[in-house]
Amino acid sequence: MPYATPVKPTAGPLGEPIRGAATLADIARAAGVSASTVSKVLNAKGDVAAATRERVEAVLREYGYRRRGPRTAPLLDLVFHELQSAWSLEVIRGAEKVAQEEGLSLVLSQSEGRSTPGQSWLDGVLARRPTGVLLVLSKLEAAQCRQLTTRGIPFAVIDPDGELDVDVPTVGATNWQGGLTATRHLIQLGHRRIGVVAGPSRMLCSRARLDGYRAALETAGLRFDPKLVVAGEFHHDEGHRLGKELLRSEDRPTAVVAGNDLQALGVYEAARELGLRIPQDLSVVGFDDLPVARWVGPPLTTIRQPLAEMAAAALHMVIGLARGDERTRAATRIELATELVVRASTAPPSKA
Repeated sequence: MPYATPVKPTAGPLGEPIRGAATLADIARAAGVSASTVSKVLNAKGDVAAATRERVEAVLREYGYRRRGPRTAPLLDLVFHELQSAWSLEVIRGAEKVAQEEGLSLVLSQSEGRSTPGQSWLDGVLARRPTGVLLVLSKLEAAQCRQLTTRGIPFAVIDPDGELDVDVPTVGATNWQGGLTATRHLIQLGHRRIGVVAGPSRMLCSRARLDGYRAALETAGLRFDPKLVVAGEFHHDEGHRLGKELLRSEDRPTAVVAGNDLQALGVYEAARELGLRIPQDLSVVGFDDLPVARWVGPPLTTIRQPLAEMAAAALHMVIGLARGDERTRAATRIELATELVVRASTAPPSKA
């Protein structure tokens, strides 16, 4: 039998605890289901009702049940909420480097824009039994976390988009510091009316960058003007649309901090359409430092987010958890530093 081993205390004839390895039959009796149903849950078969699956999972956790046996292949599941930008490629690059060093193959998937992948994805992971799972800008429901933990599949979240339980391993960047640094750079150049094209407010990184912007204004004695803040998705089209909205205002900003580099390039396009020159008429700062930031004209000043390094750190964390490394278990919340990269898209404001 390929399953094994819990050490759940059970009651003896007089009610005293005894210890022993639980079997599929033990789990089935405790859950009030058949042994075949337990087997289906363990093998991620889809023909089990959700309530029954959760009941079996609860008993598995109660018994400290872990499935034993060789994994099907040395795999690492890398899950994106969307997989269509240079941002994703940087994360893949970082993960792939470590995966090659560790003899792992990457399995890429996306949750089609949803922040939480569905049960069909999870069933596939449980069937593959990979070494671990990395989720990018995503989160898992509590039940999904429990199912992965029950199967002994470690996981981590890169740049989480929402609040997570304290015991969920994460790797992120210093987003607040990045927003602060970007805004201070523009203030030091002499800008006083600084706009923001922010990312979606539902995402932690967006809120942190905007909070850093506000902190920079306050410490410089500048008033926060909500009319200078617009928010949307982290896409070029959104940067273009929101950039036009800001730059068409009667008292337009002389500089814009964008939520990411793609939005910043959208602001570039909006400025060109409105006859504004960068940086002579408008300074722009991005966030991420994707390769395209160096190629556009003028090259984009931006906050470097160490995406490849974040992915590498998350993968090392998952591998450490898979190996039972106690030092890894003690440090499962990591933030890597952001830094300002000054190029040609920022300059002192025009005196005209």
